[in-house]
Amino acid sequence: MSWNWSIIFEYLPRLIDGVWVTLELVFLSGLLGLILAVPLALMRASDNRWLRMLPFGYIFFFRGTPLLVQIFLIYYGASQFDAIKESVLWPVLREPYWCAIIAFTLNTAAYTAELIRGAIQAIPKGELEAADAFGMSRPMKIRRIVLPRAFGIVLPAYGNELILMLKSSSLASTITLLDITGAARTIIARTYTPLEIFFAAGMLYLLITAIMIGCFRLIERRLNRHQHYKGSH
Repeated sequence: MSWNWSIIFEYLPRLIDGVWVTLELVFLSGLLGLILAVPLALMRASDNRWLRMLPFGYIFFFRGTPLLVQIFLIYYGASQFDAIKESVLWPVLREPYWCAIIAFTLNTAAYTAELIRGAIQAIPKGELEAADAFGMSRPMKIRRIVLPRAFGIVLPAYGNELILMLKSSSLASTITLLDITGAARTIIARTYTPLEIFFAAGMLYLLITAIMIGCFRLIERRLNRHQHYKGSH
């Protein structure tokens, strides 16, 4: 068996096209998932028992079932109902790209909500008591104290969640999307060179992961700079 480097260089532009699709999936679903996760986390951290229970079922379902099953339920399941096919939602739900975005968003929102909930509950009580002593209203306390501190605490774990979502985005190829994995599978079907093409695809995922890790470390250092001790030299 011989290793064919020329195949990698020849089809690298096709794989790079898949990179942009992958980045779109991760960025959009990560952003929308974070927006959805914040109110879910606040509800989960509430003192009201019934308010805590409302998002529990949602989080339990999306954390307890495989992402691939969720993608199939949205992409193939929506077409089984005539009411959906005749509704204004059908132009969106018939497109694999938007079905993948919806599935990734709902999935990452469940995981991110639990991460933020844990971060909220990890905030020192003294900081919250100080906010109460200053007479802050609950919305102001959430906006100025709770969420900024929670994001600082949760950032390392959230970075790991986005990296996991980047790797999970390869499942989008199962519904015909030409992300990195989808593009690689298409190229392999033409060239019969799975080792070379999957190696190139893996290196692209590795490069994106390295960049994401670097970016999150910079952001974490910026947000949590007050926690780092700088001794005299």
